[in-house]
Amino acid sequence: MGTLTGKVAVVTGASRGIGKGIALALGEQGATVYVTGRTVTPGSYPLPGTVGETAAEIDKRGGKGIAVQVDHADDAQVAALFAQVSAEQGRLDLLVNNAFALPEDLTEPEKFWEKPLSNWQMVDVGVRSNFVAAWHAAHIMVPQKSGLIIAISGYVGVTYTYGVVFGTCKSAVDRMARDMAIELQPHNIASLSLWQGLTFTERAIRNIDRNPEMKKLTVTNPLVGCSPEFPGRVIAALAADPAIMKRSGGTFITAEVGADYGITDIDGKVIPTLRGERGAPIWQPIAQVK
Repeated sequence: MGTLTGKVAVVTGASRGIGKGIALALGEQGATVYVTGRTVTPGSYPLPGTVGETAAEIDKRGGKGIAVQVDHADDAQVAALFAQVSAEQGRLDLLVNNAFALPEDLTEPEKFWEKPLSNWQMVDVGVRSNFVAAWHAAHIMVPQKSGLIIAISGYVGVTYTYGVVFGTCKSAVDRMARDMAIELQPHNIASLSLWQGLTFTERAIRNIDRNPEMKKLTVTNPLVGCSPEFPGRVIAALAADPAIMKRSGGTFITAEVGADYGITDIDGKVIPTLRGERGAPIWQPIAQVK
């Protein structure tokens, strides 16, 4: 039995990338994981991965994967997802808000006025979608008086990275996680934000291969990168921590939380913090604020 056997999780945007890595790590610890995403047919998206493939891999690792096609820009689809979770499981222990509408030109050097206004989609699926999913999750978690909501963010919350809209989104996600924590605290539900650094997702590997100059930048230096499963290992530890409320309301650097729990990457690598190079989180756990 894993540390999360009997627990129910929803991981948004888990067809591939960080979401997939998180879902696999949770499944490896025995969790039942609802895997959401838009891709259900192999080859229908430029990058590999489907919700079904992620769910099948979770099963192989000892958990239970449940694939659900969800466009997180569609409120009706999100509502149907949480209605399904409630009907099938009767509870929800963990929501990981990871879904994000990354535009193809995210890492291109053009300025905000030179890129299309459609880049605002990052706010729709990346900020608003976090709120909608958390709203539904809270309706399940509050009556059971337990739960954990985690937002995937990054150092971009305090330092320029890629562009204006991207930075706006991640700053908002951090603040949203904190304010949710204040309102959820009386119900024994924790909310926090994690700063993830360079992660070797399918997209990141493709972008670095296309532009080797990215290796010279602090933000995309392969020496500081991790596998998509590293943040999942950290989240699994957070979800199993009986003292998780002590962290509620805080923004944390994933690498530092990993060090707290003695967690390494899948190859045994200790992932470094970039606090000194890229900045420190603004929000401390509400339990630490007088």
